[in-house]
Amino acid sequence: MKKTLIVAAVSASFATAASAQSSVTLYGIVDAGFTYVNNEATAQGDANSHNATVRLSGGNVEDSRWGLKGQEDLGRGMKAIFTLESGFDVTNGRSQQDGRIFGRQAFVGVTSNDFGTVTLGRQYDSVVDYLGPMTASGSWGGTFFAHPFDNDNTYHTVRVNNSVKYQSANYGGFSFGGLYGFSNAAGGFASNRAYSAGMQYANGPFKIAAAYLQTQNTNSGNAGGAITDTLDANHLSVGLVPSQSQRTYGVGANYSVGALTFGGLWTQSRFQYDLGDSALRFNNYEVNARYNLTPALALGGAYTYTDVKGSVPGSRNSDHTQYHQIGLQADYALSKRTDIYAEGVAQFTNSDGRYANVYGTAPSSSGNQVVVTTGIRHRF
Repeated sequence: MKKTLIVAAVSASFATAASAQSSVTLYGIVDAGFTYVNNEATAQGDANSHNATVRLSGGNVEDSRWGLKGQEDLGRGMKAIFTLESGFDVTNGRSQQDGRIFGRQAFVGVTSNDFGTVTLGRQYDSVVDYLGPMTASGSWGGTFFAHPFDNDNTYHTVRVNNSVKYQSANYGGFSFGGLYGFSNAAGGFASNRAYSAGMQYANGPFKIAAAYLQTQNTNSGNAGGAITDTLDANHLSVGLVPSQSQRTYGVGANYSVGALTFGGLWTQSRFQYDLGDSALRFNNYEVNARYNLTPALALGGAYTYTDVKGSVPGSRNSDHTQYHQIGLQADYALSKRTDIYAEGVAQFTNSDGRYANVYGTAPSSSGNQVVVTTGIRHRF
């Protein structure tokens, strides 16, 4: 009997030690509510085909997701890590990201307290990592606050497959990183590849960041390449079709004073097409602010001006379109994990023949569109 107790005690101690050295965590977000859109065209460009819409919608502020992340202590300040993250539509239970099981993120790697982190898999680029948090959409505002068509990917519409990524440790407030996404094509090293780099400096209440992203030959037809996420048909109409190359770069900063955090950002995205030597250039200018009125209630606002120049494949004339977008949000925390929110976003364009299109909705049949949404979000 005593031997049995001793064996059980020793086994329990080994199990406790193993548990302390490694862990796996289940986590996620579920976000759902009601959304009103004042004008959504059933056929773009048809002035007689538009309607107001009220719907039950998911992912109004943050896309619903669930994931697994884990780590194992390797000693000497090093750990093996992994993340598997799946996106889903809470209104119908369907997988997002073109039906992928782990379409949001899927990577494995090694991290060191002194030297940083190296990971391999499907991951976010440096624009998402460094510039995204400087925007309203990439921090507190969410889906409808994204820049028109998410042309600069600050709202992470596109992920990078086949990628190796490095993120440095924090060196006195300075950190940096980079990513390379392989084409994985025999005899086509540059056939649908991507690379990016970014950096950030944080000193007390002040943060500043810069990043760069370039994709090449995403129109090559290489379905196993770095960029395989698809944009829906609404976005194809503005020319964000697979391009010969895309270059996105920008800089952003924010500053906190007590309960107030405010900031600004500039990004430029250039899309080059191989049909008729056509190209599009987006310049995005954003200012945003968020104020914690009480520990539970936060108010936020953002304004984005987007200037678009160039032409798309099949277009005979050069294009110059300007978008103005204003967003306001109120968020109230019921607990540490659950909050309710209400927000409104309005977008206007002063260009004839162009249609407003708040990200996450179908295009308007006119030059303006208003979205109002309210809902509940739970984190686990």
